[in-house]
Amino acid sequence: MNSERLRRKLKPFKDHRHLLMMSLPAMIKIFIFSYLPMFGIIMAFKDYVPAKGIAGSPWNGFRNFEFFFKSVDAWRILRNTIGLNALMIVVELLAGVIVALLLYEVASRRMLKTYQSVMFFPYFFSWVLVGLMLTTLLNPGTGMLTSLIHRMTGQEISFYSEPWYWIIILPLVGIWKGTGFSSLIYYSALMSIDKELFEAAEIDGASKLKSIRHISLPFLAPMMVMLTILAIGHILRADFGLFYFVPRNVSLLYPVTDVLDTYVFRALTVSGDFAMSSAVGVFQSAVGFVLIIGTNRVAKLFNKEYGLF
Repeated sequence: MNSERLRRKLKPFKDHRHLLMMSLPAMIKIFIFSYLPMFGIIMAFKDYVPAKGIAGSPWNGFRNFEFFFKSVDAWRILRNTIGLNALMIVVELLAGVIVALLLYEVASRRMLKTYQSVMFFPYFFSWVLVGLMLTTLLNPGTGMLTSLIHRMTGQEISFYSEPWYWIIILPLVGIWKGTGFSSLIYYSALMSIDKELFEAAEIDGASKLKSIRHISLPFLAPMMVMLTILAIGHILRADFGLFYFVPRNVSLLYPVTDVLDTYVFRALTVSGDFAMSSAVGVFQSAVGFVLIIGTNRVAKLFNKEYGLF
């Protein structure tokens, strides 16, 4: 009886053994780089001394967390991280959906592929390259955009010394780089819609806007909610490349561009405070987990199909 039960349990693994073998390298990578390092979480609760190692360092409870939250930079960093990430979640969602809807209206197959390739291309650029490209536009005196503004208005704008410009610049850069990828996801969802629904709506006299509102958007809603839930779960994990390489780590821009990830990076490289950096990482993970669970539950209150799990 026990052997029969064991065979039933192992049957799915046997039936899908080829898929399991294909996914084995990815599972090994996740185990090595995501699960094994979780032992280092205890560093957040210790007074870490490199000579003694993680296990040998003395425990200090929640003092590493207190050190961060009582620092003068805590409020500014949390405000920047949450505020800018929330802004980018909204604008990137809108940009991705709008571009996908526009692409869906393109009749020519050749033009559609051209548009997709052009918009998807920036996604492959590294943030280092994007930062250098932006410097050629915004560099004081020699930048193409700053020179053009100076010729047209007679005013010299120093983008790298005025932090509030970057509330607009950073989301725009994020849209330029990521919209091609996100729009492709939404476009694939639009392709699953039955064409007869649009034909019936057209026969009934519905305009394009009404067809989008009553047909396209309801089909896109589950995908939009799912991606938003995942994005909210990472709201405390800012894109390090975007916030570090694009503004070039200029200290004058810290009032806007300094986020948790850049702060932790400086804590590691400048002061070597491994314990406090680990505490911030634990805080990010715990809050992200709670936000995903909470956002998923709220989404299911509106529609059970919108839940991620």
